[in-house]
Amino acid sequence: MSGLGIENISMRFDLPNGTSVQALQDVSLQLAPGDLMSVLGPSGCGKTTLLNIVAGFLAPTEGQVTLNGHRVEGPDAERGMVFQQGALFEWMNVRDNVSFGPRMKGQQASKYADNVDHLLEIVGLGAFKEKAIYELSGGMQQRVALARCLANDPDVILMDEPLGALDALTREKMQSLVLKLWKETGKTIILITHSVEEALLLGERLLVMAPRPGRIHKEYRLPFADLGVNADLREIKKHPDYAPTREEILGMIWDMEEEIMGRSEAAQ
Repeated sequence: MSGLGIENISMRFDLPNGTSVQALQDVSLQLAPGDLMSVLGPSGCGKTTLLNIVAGFLAPTEGQVTLNGHRVEGPDAERGMVFQQGALFEWMNVRDNVSFGPRMKGQQASKYADNVDHLLEIVGLGAFKEKAIYELSGGMQQRVALARCLANDPDVILMDEPLGALDALTREKMQSLVLKLWKETGKTIILITHSVEEALLLGERLLVMAPRPGRIHKEYRLPFADLGVNADLREIKKHPDYAPTREEILGMIWDMEEEIMGRSEAAQ
């Protein structure tokens, strides 16, 4: 079966004091090739844990992840990760960072050089190939991270709060870039965010998770990502369904946070 399957995933962390934390409970999803899904929820709902399981960084306590019919059992280039901080190699220039994956695979420069240059043009860094990483702004560094991920030609791109540290204007530009890359590459993308607005704009499918244990609370199918590919995102926010959906989700997450605070106070 093509696509990404998340099948009955549960994750329990056993603590040194003999207690345990149930981070995820019976999470199941099926993503078709080319799906764009944003995931949000209150702190402690297991968003990043789920992403790390899909990436192969964690083995679930129960259940399995499959990609194109085979089981995920560890990290692999078929699943690329973009972190909140670019996790770039400071001692390499921009081009060497982006070409790192193909070089580690043993590919000859003649096979990957043109693609690396093409990716840098796509993300708007064609004139910065020889620049050192420390010479770039935060937004430019995240562009390098995106290009480096794409250079490995993964089937699935996993993004953990990739735009969270950026200023508002740069973040909006990067949101537009993510939509452009999604539509041009046809990659499956899962994006974790704490921003409801970002989740609405970057989620053809939007997943709201509930905490303790982490589980799927509600899923939305939304038009905003498709509309935003060729439009100003500020205009998309004027769509008649945008504000009501945002308020509904904000209220949902607020209620969850209130419940969590109530539990904490009761336990004291």
